[in-house]
Amino acid sequence: MNGDEPAVDPTDDRVELGLALLERLEHESLPLPAVVDRIETVTTDPTVTRTILDQAELRGIIGREDGIVRPKSRQYVRFDRDVITKEGEFSCRRCGSGLSTGYFIDLEAGELGPYGSSCIRKVTGRE
Repeated sequence: MNGDEPAVDPTDDRVELGLALLERLEHESLPLPAVVDRIETVTTDPTVTRTILDQAELRGIIGREDGIVRPKSRQYVRFDRDVITKEGEFSCRRCGSGLSTGYFIDLEAGELGPYGSSCIRKVTGRE
């Protein structure tokens, strides 16, 4: 980190949500850009994204090497248990589309969403 970047508190809610999401990655390995795409559902702040990746590695949630991320957990998002559906007027957190049904991922660190039906599959790695 250079001196121009403000430090991010590792207990920041966005960091905790990002870590909780990375704990649920459903792949043996993913290219770093795909992981960053998932993290961007939590934050688009590059400093927070970097903190999430660094903390995930420090805490043993992921391994990183040569632009490849390898999750160390095998806890996946289960739609029947971890995804909540709510009716209302929402905007998808990933693509910005208007939604009448929002899908939220219920993580220990909090709720992540809303997402549309196709974006929830992308965020959880089902597509």
